[in-house]
Amino acid sequence: MNEPIVEPILAAETESAFNTNAPLIPRDSVAGRALVVVIAIMTFLACLTAGAALLVANASQAWRADVLRDATIQIKPRAGDDVESLVAKAVAIATQAPDVESAHAYSKAESEKLLEPWLGAGFDLSQLPVPRVIVVRLGGQRPEDLATLRAALASAVPQADLDDHRIWAARLGAMADAVVILAAALFVLMIVAMATAIAFATRGAVAANREIVEVLHLVGASNGFIAREFQIHFRRLGFRGAMIGGLAAIAFFAIASLLSFWWAHSPGGEEIAAMFGSFSLRPLGYLALVVVCVAVTLLTGLLSREIVMRHLQSLQ
Repeated sequence: MNEPIVEPILAAETESAFNTNAPLIPRDSVAGRALVVVIAIMTFLACLTAGAALLVANASQAWRADVLRDATIQIKPRAGDDVESLVAKAVAIATQAPDVESAHAYSKAESEKLLEPWLGAGFDLSQLPVPRVIVVRLGGQRPEDLATLRAALASAVPQADLDDHRIWAARLGAMADAVVILAAALFVLMIVAMATAIAFATRGAVAANREIVEVLHLVGASNGFIAREFQIHFRRLGFRGAMIGGLAAIAFFAIASLLSFWWAHSPGGEEIAAMFGSFSLRPLGYLALVVVCVAVTLLTGLLSREIVMRHLQSLQ
């Protein structure tokens, strides 16, 4: 009559013994250290990819916001036109337009200075059919305001052409979005590669401890208990690897931010910073790196548990 309760009692005693004695899987092994190194490297690369995507997205947003705050009026004079009069009229119309903060007409000297890198110094701009440029600073970005300004210019100064930079901003946004999508694809590939390495390591650990696992299974130890032992072991390894890789990535971005700050004050640094940004992550960016590390830790534990559970179910 007591036979049905022998197996549960034995299983409980077995689980209790493993809970109080040595762990089912050796905590410090060559395979475990190798897995920590792999996870650290993949986490570092994944964090770099995620951080780079955030930098590109933030820089693109700043570029587009800055570009769309300006509009350009080009005066293309015809033969016999009084260029200065046309420029003055266009500036007056732009200044009176709604949501326009200022309008600055480039003088002949400023235009020559602007074209100097391409045409060289000492050339006479009046000898070339170069349009006069007026930069308009916008207070808002409402299309109807630009439409009003464009209509007023077309009526009073037919030689004027208003460019609101939206096409260029759209192309810039599309390019930045493509870079972000590529970075996201690389991030997914790295996570898949990491998961593959974890899966192989888990199967190797199960194979190395096959006799112990099968004995525990035969004496009635629950699948959850055995899987939990593997999950705790691999979650610990995942945590170590994720922390090493994550801290290395955070240090990389912190050093890059400091160097970019120094670089911005060097010759040519301001132009490079305006084009590529400051290489500085925002606080939410660093938080995203921490989230990646936590996700890697959880992924390591959950994936190892799932693999062990499937192996135990195959023994039944």
